[in-house]
Amino acid sequence: MESSDVRGDGSPKYHQANPEPMPEAAKQQERDFRKKLNRAAREIVSDSIHKGVRLIVHRPEYDQEVKQEYVRLSKGLMPIVQEIARKTLPLLEHEMSSEFERNRYYGSKFQADNVAYKDYRYFAKKRPPTESPSLVVGLRVDESASMSAFGRLEAAKQAVIAVCEFCQICNVPVLIYGDTADASKMEQMSIFAYADFDQPDTNDRFRLMRIQARSNNRDGMALRIMAERLAASPQQTKLLISISDGQPKAMDDYTGSYAVTDMQQTITEYERKGITFLAAAIGQDKEVISEIYGSERFLDISNLHELPAKLVRIIARYL
Repeated sequence: MESSDVRGDGSPKYHQANPEPMPEAAKQQERDFRKKLNRAAREIVSDSIHKGVRLIVHRPEYDQEVKQEYVRLSKGLMPIVQEIARKTLPLLEHEMSSEFERNRYYGSKFQADNVAYKDYRYFAKKRPPTESPSLVVGLRVDESASMSAFGRLEAAKQAVIAVCEFCQICNVPVLIYGDTADASKMEQMSIFAYADFDQPDTNDRFRLMRIQARSNNRDGMALRIMAERLAASPQQTKLLISISDGQPKAMDDYTGSYAVTDMQQTITEYERKGITFLAAAIGQDKEVISEIYGSERFLDISNLHELPAKLVRIIARYL
C-alpha cells in the first residue's frame, strides 16, 4: 500500500496510502514466513560443524522512527544509485532476434508466399532471445560489536540501502541478511532476514535500519546458510558479498585456524555450486580477511564513503 518516488534532491519520497496497522492476515503471513526461514536455516547447517548451535532467524519489524532514519541515510545515495541504474538498464533490455520463424498460424509478419500452401500458416514471428541476464545477489552484514566503531555501522547501512534500491530498480532478486553470535546461551546464532527474494516487500528497505552492532560473529555459519539459499535459486549468476570488519570469533572455540578453515571450506564447497564470493573489508582485520577469502575475492574499503557506490558498481558489472 506504499509507493515510492523521488524528490528533486534525489531523496526518496513515500506516500502512505494506508496508515492503519498491519492486518492480522499479514501478521500471520510474516509469522509463517519466519518459521519457514528458521526451518530452512536449521536444515542447511544440520550436517555441518554448526549442527549443535542454537539458531534463531528473525524478521525485523519497522516503524515510523526507522522510516525517518532511512530517508536521512538514503538522501545522498539515491542520485548515485539511480545514475548507475540508468546506465545499467539498457544493457538488460532483451534484443529481439532479427530472424523470423516462418509457417506460423499467427505472428507479427504476413508471409504472402505461404498462401499458396492453403494450410493457414501464413505468418512469421520473431524468435525470442536465446540469452537473458540472470543474477541473484546475497548481501551478508557482520553485526558484531566492533561494527559500532569508526562509523562502520552507518557505512554498512548506507551500503545495504544502495544495494537494495539498485536491485529493486533493476529487478534483481536480493537476499540481505545480518548475523551475530552469542546473544544468549539459548540463542548462540542470530540471523536477521532484512530482505528475502522468497517474499519481496517494498518495506524491506525500512527493515534494513534495524542493523545493529551486537555481539560476536560466526561467519562460516552465516555464509553457509546464505550460499545454500543462493545455490538453490534458478538464476545463472549467484553473487554473495560479505561486509565485515573483523575475523570470525564466537564461543566456545569458533576462532583462529578452526574458524578460518570452516570459512575456507564453505567458500570452496559453494564455489563448486556456482556461488561467487566477495568480501568487503571495512575494519582493522583486512589482512586476515584477505587471507581467508583470497586476494581475488577481497575488496579493501579504506574509504567508508565509497562503500555504497562501489558495491552497486560491482553488482552492475555482473549483469
